Amino acid sequence: MLAIYRKELKSYFTTPIGYIYIGIFLALSALVFCYTTIISYSYSTTSYFSMMLFLLVVLIPLLTMKLFSEEKKLRTEQMLLTAPVTITGMVLGKYLAALTMFASSLLISCINFIPLFSIAARERAEAGTDVIPIGPSVPQIIGSLVGVILVGAAFIAVGMFISTLTENQLASAVISIAVLLLMIVLGFVNSYISNYAVRFVIDWISVLSRFAPFGYGRFDFASILYYLSLSSVFTFFTIRVYEKRRWS
Repeated sequence: MLAIYRKELKSYFTTPIGYIYIGIFLALSALVFCYTTIISYSYSTTSYFSMMLFLLVVLIPLLTMKLFSEEKKLRTEQMLLTAPVTITGMVLGKYLAALTMFASSLLISCINFIPLFSIAARERAEAGTDVIPIGPSVPQIIGSLVGVILVGAAFIAVGMFISTLTENQLASAVISIAVLLLMIVLGFVNSYISNYAVRFVIDWISVLSRFAPFGYGRFDFASILYYLSLSSVFTFFTIRVYEKRRWS
């Protein structure tokens, strides 16, 4: 698994995809951050992280579209299937490489908070006391970051599974965007449904509603379990697809 992880992580930087992804991620996150906090004169980061979830709908497929589609297109898939590594190790290696790229980009984007904390420090100094609660909420930021990483982990698993279904990277990206967007907008559709049972089910599986506690700096165990389960299920589906191909 470690060899696959290293190979896949290196491949992001031997091709333009890794650089394009990081550049787009940092540029979009900076623009969204400026719009939702500095330009809006707000220390609340709730809107920023909520909009980041929508950005993931486009950003995550950039990472996952090549995971298996490229192997099929280059006819190197058979080499993977006959390599001295388990299917589980192969899939987890690719999954963890994509997750590392995503988490690293997200953590690098945290430099966006530097000017916000600087402005807050200056305002506290001008107020003449450090007791005044001026500035962004650190627990809220940490909780939201953890929540975004969990959502990203689930989205990567979904995109990786879709990548196994086609050898066309563009098709993989488009299908992934459509599926991830559907998972996001379910939370908005829910308010227009009158049937309580249907509304309850949609609210339970909604990515947005599950993310809400993290936006307040709370670590909800049920939400954490939901995202980890979603990641595990689609990773398992990917493993099953390749186990079937190995023996077919």
